[in-house]
Amino acid sequence: MSDDETEQTNSNTGTDTDSHSSQRGDRASSDRSSHQSDLSSDANSNSNSNSDSTSNRPVNSSANADGPRNSTSTSPSTSTNSNTAGSDNTHGFSTDFGDTDLGDDGEDSNQGLFDDLLSGEPIFENKEVLRPSYTPHELPHRSDQINKMATILVAALRGETPSNILIYGKTGTGKTASAKFVSKELESTSQKYSVPCDVEYINCEVTDTQYRVLAQLANKFIEKNKARIDDQIESLQALREEVAAYDEASERQGSTDTPSATQSESEHNSNISTGNDPDQMASEEGNSSHTPVENGGYSNSSGASERRERSENAQQSHGTPPRQTANQPPHPLEETAFESVADIDARIESLREDKDSFEEVPMTGWPTDRVYSVFFDAVDYDERVVVIMLDEIDKLVEKSGDDTLYNLSRMNSELENSRVSIIGISNDLKFTDFLDPRVKSSLGEEEIVFPPYDANQLRDILQHRSEVAFKGGALSTDVIPLCAAFAAQEHGDARRALDLLRTAGELAERSQAETIVEEHVRQAQDKIELDRVVEVVRTLPTQSKLVLFAIILLEKNGVHSINTGEVFNIYKRLCEEIDADVLTQRRVTDLISELDMLGIVNAVVVSKGRYGRTKEISLSVPIDETEAVLLSDSRLSDIDDIQPFVQARFEN
Repeated sequence: MSDDETEQTNSNTGTDTDSHSSQRGDRASSDRSSHQSDLSSDANSNSNSNSDSTSNRPVNSSANADGPRNSTSTSPSTSTNSNTAGSDNTHGFSTDFGDTDLGDDGEDSNQGLFDDLLSGEPIFENKEVLRPSYTPHELPHRSDQINKMATILVAALRGETPSNILIYGKTGTGKTASAKFVSKELESTSQKYSVPCDVEYINCEVTDTQYRVLAQLANKFIEKNKARIDDQIESLQALREEVAAYDEASERQGSTDTPSATQSESEHNSNISTGNDPDQMASEEGNSSHTPVENGGYSNSSGASERRERSENAQQSHGTPPRQTANQPPHPLEETAFESVADIDARIESLREDKDSFEEVPMTGWPTDRVYSVFFDAVDYDERVVVIMLDEIDKLVEKSGDDTLYNLSRMNSELENSRVSIIGISNDLKFTDFLDPRVKSSLGEEEIVFPPYDANQLRDILQHRSEVAFKGGALSTDVIPLCAAFAAQEHGDARRALDLLRTAGELAERSQAETIVEEHVRQAQDKIELDRVVEVVRTLPTQSKLVLFAIILLEKNGVHSINTGEVFNIYKRLCEEIDADVLTQRRVTDLISELDMLGIVNAVVVSKGRYGRTKEISLSVPIDETEAVLLSDSRLSDIDDIQPFVQARFEN
């Protein structure tokens, strides 16, 4: 065989080998494409074209290709399903769901308790707007009172001590909302002009003792002091980093300005060759116009420059600001009270010691004078004006006297850095009658009275709030006037009007109504009018009802300061009348304590000296309404005449 024939045979053999490998690659590619695209039309067309192209090749390759390729082209769905199943089994899961229905029936079977409630369209846009705790951005019909408070408190923005203010008015007349609005404006304005001013609000109906008031104030100011110390430490650390960056930049600039010896010699030789050497020109000019300096040649200023640079580097190593050059930015410490980095570090350490020295006051356990001392130190730590707002201040006076007000109103004479002003808010116009004359004179420097709202003013308030609280078109035209009329019938209580409107919206939303109508308002009125105490009395056990009935009978017949023994005597006769089991006196005492816990009666333990201790009991609910609820019980209604029991009690 000649060389040409041998080369031709090898070429054909190589062609056959390439054909086999190409066919195997085509089959693998076709299988993968068939599995991934789930019998797509593109995969079928590619498979058919590959089968057709291999039929024209040599016999050996076509024999290997026709079998699998013909089976693939004739039954593509079968091949694809088998490949898919094999792939799924390889991965350990199966996607063959059989006859499982994945439609809406599965979702309906998973319906939860709240799904139906959430299916309705909500009426509220922002329900919190209708709650008493919300402070609006605008208070209609209270501009006069707000402006008067602002003219008094503006002294705080000048660094002066504002006068103390007493605010009077009935419930729901906008006292607390107006005071919070003014205090929020005061704090934002103080931040705008960088004037330190803090306002603290305390509800004395909850915090009703001197210890609790002072402890809460002390802890609040301790928290603020720690936050300010953290801010100061953070700013000082940033200043320290600026000094380090400035020194590093100065060192880099100094090293850049000093040329190397090789560079100087090269430039010098180049300048000599071109005749532009500044030293040579200066020398020639000096020779022509000046006499050389004796014993030293011509003077050289580079030594003085190096000495200045060494001096500046020495200053920078100690953290002190070097002398500023013409093109150099000012040193970070130039406009501060610090002369070196060591001063900054000393200040940071001092602030950390101050922060660690603050100790929060526990809610119980300390002597009152220690609590006052901690509060005093916390307030006087920084230079600032402090406004303390005491809501329901009459509750504090009733519970713990006027000692707290006396200490707060007199502490300005002892403070060195801070100044304190007090705003008192009360529903009782006569609570100052019980104050010490000295406290009364210093506390009531300014008085502001909030009159009740009328129906038109309540309508404006509700209209203003409803625009934010409800979605568009959720209110019918007669809802707001009706709510305002109901609230104005009592004493112009805006809080009552807002509760009425919010409750009407909740009732409409629960009934999945799209609009709040007059009927919802009337239902809300009935719901609010329902006395909670009446519901509690109605659901009491029979034995508790008998004990309460005995107390009512004693009070109706003019008995005051009722003791447990007297209640027990009447209780036994009532049990005999309705044929009920008589409990022991100890158990009756426990039932009286339960009624006291529910707020139905008021039971106070008093000492009778050598006669021991007993409970003095009095009713905390209306007698007639409570008696009517008790008599609605079928067993208690069997009592025909209750007067003999009381008479027998007095005879005994």
